[in-house]
Amino acid sequence: MGRTTVLSLTFFLLALVAIVGARPATFLQDFRITWAETHIKQLQGGTAIQLMLDPSSGCGFASNKQYHYGRVSMKIKLIPADSAGTVTAFYMNSDTDTVRDELDFEFLGNRSGQPYTVQTNIYAHGKGDREQRVNLWFDPAADYHTYSILWNHYHVVFSVDDVPIRVYKNNEGRGIPYPKAQPMGVYSTLWEADDWATRGGLEKIDWSKAPFYAYYKDFDIEGCAVPGPANCASNPNNWWEGAAYRQLSPEQARRYRWVRTKYMIYDYCTDKSRYPVPPPECLFGI
Repeated sequence: MGRTTVLSLTFFLLALVAIVGARPATFLQDFRITWAETHIKQLQGGTAIQLMLDPSSGCGFASNKQYHYGRVSMKIKLIPADSAGTVTAFYMNSDTDTVRDELDFEFLGNRSGQPYTVQTNIYAHGKGDREQRVNLWFDPAADYHTYSILWNHYHVVFSVDDVPIRVYKNNEGRGIPYPKAQPMGVYSTLWEADDWATRGGLEKIDWSKAPFYAYYKDFDIEGCAVPGPANCASNPNNWWEGAAYRQLSPEQARRYRWVRTKYMIYDYCTDKSRYPVPPPECLFGI
């Protein structure tokens, strides 16, 4: 291979990394602290972080860039023991005031021995209120687990350790909003929400157990960075737009049914007190 060919290949690979993003070597390469810097501590040379919640403050961080389609994942170890009233959130957000797009993981704290609940929510074209809740089938405070959001032209998939727990299909052809027009940043926060987080607010936070800690590592963002090449988001050759990612595989579909049959505890589609007539997306499978 000639020197010119090697240089050309090198520049191509560097350009590709700039377009689709890459796993950062350290937290601060891809993220910034947005709230309460004193409550976020870098660990393991900056490849992992600790978030802290105490009576004085929670904390949060955000990606340095926004992304238009792709996949984002993090390994998180949640607050152990009595975490009632706390919320650890990992989400994507368009950071727009009026027409907001957002894809949410919210981990709702619990009293000792109770299952940890993860709530997902989706905002599309400013419309949210699409909550679903699943009890995790393991102890998420005992070790790190991988939480990921896949977002492409076909669907949004929320996964836990590669097990899909939520799918929101692109049904724009049926007049149902789908988040596609705006890039989104990646965010995470740890905060107190004991007015609603645990058993609808019946279980309050026990500040005598503070400080509360959550841990993160293996931050992985692969998507079309904004600013970046204008045609990246519409490129059908991006790996996350490939045939294998346009619908669940038979094994993923089996696991998805297993989660929703055994561990789903709330679905806005079946909440007749809120929606006497189910929202239209619920009629086409989500």
